[in-house]
Amino acid sequence: MTALRMYSWLKTPFWIYTRKTIKPVANSAFRSEKDILSTHAAKITAEIQQGERKGYNEVLNLSSGDLHSMGIKPITFIRQVLAACFYPALLQDDSLPLDVKERAKSLLRECEGGSVGSYTDSSGIAKIKQDVSKFISSRDGGVPSSPENIFLTSGSQRGLMIILKLLFQSKDSSCQTGVLIPVPSYASFNLAMAAQGIVMVPYQLCEEQGWTLEVEELHRALRSGRTTCNPMAIYICNPGNPTGHIQSKESIKEVIQFAAEEKLLLMIDEVYQNCLYGEGPEFYSYKKVLSEMGSTVEVVSFNSASKGFMGECGLRGGYMELVNFDPTVMQHIRNFFYTEPITPVAGQIAVDLMANPPKPGDPSFPIFSEEVESTRNTIRNNIHRTQKFLDELPGISCQPLKGGFFVFARLHIPPKAIEWAKNRQMELDLLYCLHLLEETGLHVRPGCEFGQKKDTHHIRLCLATQEEMMEDVLQRLKTFHLRFMKEFS
Repeated sequence: MTALRMYSWLKTPFWIYTRKTIKPVANSAFRSEKDILSTHAAKITAEIQQGERKGYNEVLNLSSGDLHSMGIKPITFIRQVLAACFYPALLQDDSLPLDVKERAKSLLRECEGGSVGSYTDSSGIAKIKQDVSKFISSRDGGVPSSPENIFLTSGSQRGLMIILKLLFQSKDSSCQTGVLIPVPSYASFNLAMAAQGIVMVPYQLCEEQGWTLEVEELHRALRSGRTTCNPMAIYICNPGNPTGHIQSKESIKEVIQFAAEEKLLLMIDEVYQNCLYGEGPEFYSYKKVLSEMGSTVEVVSFNSASKGFMGECGLRGGYMELVNFDPTVMQHIRNFFYTEPITPVAGQIAVDLMANPPKPGDPSFPIFSEEVESTRNTIRNNIHRTQKFLDELPGISCQPLKGGFFVFARLHIPPKAIEWAKNRQMELDLLYCLHLLEETGLHVRPGCEFGQKKDTHHIRLCLATQEEMMEDVLQRLKTFHLRFMKEFS
């Protein structure tokens, strides 16, 4: 059977309705690729529910970092406090632990009228900003943190959007704003920049060295970017999404020095800072290293309640901390926040619970610590199992998995398959993911959505799921991949 005939049973010729929307280097491609896969996954799910499909009984969706949608259970303490805040009558319920009631009462006292339905300050509830400030200072070994520099946001993505708006220069100006971004990079951030009209200046992460950030590559990218735009900032995700790389302290120092020399703002996405599972460097915040160096480089760092042990993606809670900003600029940012929608109180509460969880001796601590460790162990086991699995599977490889929720695996595809994709005017890894979804019900994301070095192909899988599901995922991937490689060899 030929490679083309292998998939002749596909009901819809994907390349027909995607050839005009998917371009390998177009900014709009990120959304198109995600929508195509998500739409087809929904279509398959509907067909299964109608009894029209055979071969598998459900779509396994590993396309995002949504822990709860993939079977990871919410943390009891988080939900108990939220429930009591939203329905204060529960404060009279003897089944709730004392520390849950005390935390809920404390948070409600910070709300106008004692209700989560009231407005808050535009930058967030003061008490929660104080707790975030204490969390940051404790994390960084006592480095001072001021609540005045903390802004609560509807997730880290919203914080990034706000900073991009502040950086943006009109399209009619003589030189547009540019931001240095890693390749591969978090796809939604690229979409945010495109929406703001900001020029993306790519710098390549070194896959062969474990997705390291090389300062020489930053210099190359900056020189290239200055020929077409005005680069004003560097975006860094540490630990990385989708790569899982953790920056070493020396690498962070080099980047800070580079930013100081070139007068660039550092935009540091640190949402996976509590997701360290592999052997290798520990997590260092940019703020801590900045303090040790005595540097005055401007840094804005982001964190979120969506990641780590909480996984509360739907609550949309996050924060950003601004460091070394001029007081005049800080006042401008505060004024800007008055024009922005207030962060939902549920999201603000989630941030507080992330920054100030139960402590040893608190009634909720034993169950809390047990649940957190269970989540960590599940992801850790999935990482070790997946790393071993991919090392043994021909035609696919990945760098050591150290942090975050994802594996960004490289596909080593025969030339015949590459030509097959070119003839259909589609990226090979997108075609791979479409057929993987169609044949096995496994929904993952293609490397072209995140950016990748020319002539390389990748797929990204989320590992934050139940271990039983992960085993099913790996077996589906193996069955499809071996057949794919055989047909195109």
